[in-house]
Amino acid sequence: MSSTISMRTPKRTNGRKPALRIPIIPILSFGMLLISVGWLVWELVRFSTQSDRLPLGVNVAGIDVGGLTPAEAMQAWESAYSSPITLWYADAPIQLDPAAVGFTTQRATMLAAARSSGITEGQFWVQFLNYLSGRLAQRTSISIPLAADYQPQLLEQWLRTEIIPRYDRPPGGASFDVQTLTLRPGAAGYRLDVSAAVPLLDAALRDPINRTVVLPVEGADGRGPGLDVLQQMIIGYLDAQGFIFDGQSTVASVYVMDLETGDEMNINSDVAMSAASTAKLSILLDYFRNLLGAPSRDEAFLMSQSLLCSNNSSSNLLMQLTGNSAIARGDTQIGADPIFNGLQSIVQTNQTLGMRNTYITAPFDLGDSSFVTGSIPSPATQPNTTFNTSPDPFNQVTTEDLGTAFGMIYDCAYSGSGLMTAYPEGEYNQTECRQMLNIMSNNNLERLLQAGIPPGTTIAHKNGWLSNVHGDAGIVFPPNGRNYVIAVFVWEATDFFSFDRAWPLIEGISRATWNYFNPGDPLIAPRQDIPPTAQECVNFAPTYEQVDLNSPTLGR
Repeated sequence: MSSTISMRTPKRTNGRKPALRIPIIPILSFGMLLISVGWLVWELVRFSTQSDRLPLGVNVAGIDVGGLTPAEAMQAWESAYSSPITLWYADAPIQLDPAAVGFTTQRATMLAAARSSGITEGQFWVQFLNYLSGRLAQRTSISIPLAADYQPQLLEQWLRTEIIPRYDRPPGGASFDVQTLTLRPGAAGYRLDVSAAVPLLDAALRDPINRTVVLPVEGADGRGPGLDVLQQMIIGYLDAQGFIFDGQSTVASVYVMDLETGDEMNINSDVAMSAASTAKLSILLDYFRNLLGAPSRDEAFLMSQSLLCSNNSSSNLLMQLTGNSAIARGDTQIGADPIFNGLQSIVQTNQTLGMRNTYITAPFDLGDSSFVTGSIPSPATQPNTTFNTSPDPFNQVTTEDLGTAFGMIYDCAYSGSGLMTAYPEGEYNQTECRQMLNIMSNNNLERLLQAGIPPGTTIAHKNGWLSNVHGDAGIVFPPNGRNYVIAVFVWEATDFFSFDRAWPLIEGISRATWNYFNPGDPLIAPRQDIPPTAQECVNFAPTYEQVDLNSPTLGR
């Protein structure tokens, strides 16, 4: 049996090996996995390294320090808060170094607060996922307030020692014009308001951005003329008139009181002068002190004659009436005639009222046989002995004492004080003080102090003069309400100091004082409407039938 074996002949490959298949997809997948893991590890490392930095969104003392290292964060806020403060004084820039006032930040405190706002261990993976997803940038900002200290006393000291001396400008001093006897206020100045500046600087020191302060500067009005300027102007006026106010042969004595403020001005006001008829003010004061009731018509007429007409017999009679009252009360009798008791009463009244250098110790000489001779002892006085005006040994006064008396009458009349305070047992009352002013407001001489103020202005005053001395004292009532006391005496060592020479000096001093208290209505030139000499009292004193002490015009 024959068998046939059949064999396949392999195909020819032309000598090439068969191709191998590469698993691309698995390889790519594995590669991407490796890349993802590597990126994740990289981001994890980056995120982990941020544990040494402050969290994003952290703001310390107004400075964004998120993501910075502690050293970088501290440098950021220290740079901001150590920068100079720029101050503006008007148009002048000034720089303040915070270190000059001891400004320091509490770095440890603020850094600890910033760090405590970071990620806790339990939040790590949650925060990491937020980091990967970008949610961390949207987290709520954390603000750490400024913690800093400085020395407020150094700040105020710096303002007062460095700024004020260099930049403040005081107002200029007032000046005057001897020709017009007017006064001019000084130039305006400016000054730093320290109490208002300190809180502004405090806020700037604590602000990292707004480091500029406009200093509160007050405009200072020009220095208004004070009574010292009036004093200088009066002295300058007397010099211009050729009258030496403090000479050996000429003396001017001036006293002025601002009745609104109580301020006083004195030029030789404590020099003793012969009182002449100004002593009749003391007689009036003492008579009212001793009155037990309202003055009778007879008494009122005697007062008006004594003060307005300077009638010596009326004045002596008033002193005699006071002496009779003293004798009736059982007071010690000084002499045979009651007038000496009256004189003693006047001395006591003057002393109590503070008129320590003023007295009258003898009756007025009437020039006839009715004159009572004699005197009482003079009280102890302490006038200025630098100047000797040879005052009347029985009748002396100082302008300071006269001014004091008028001021006390004024306070009594309008405030219930003054004379009423000196004698608190009811010896004076407001009605009586107003009656005194009414009497003296009718002393219409039209010369002396009255000629230095505008016509029609009320002035309650008493004048007096002798051959070598002339004086006048009273209260002026301007329309603007700035009432003032003025007392002026001028003396010359001569047998005849003419009123033609003396009165214009007093009138100029009066005008200067008026212009001081009335700058809006000054008298820039001497009045031309005054009479050549004083008006006779018959033209202004009330008659016996007319006299009414409660009337501003005394019933005329």
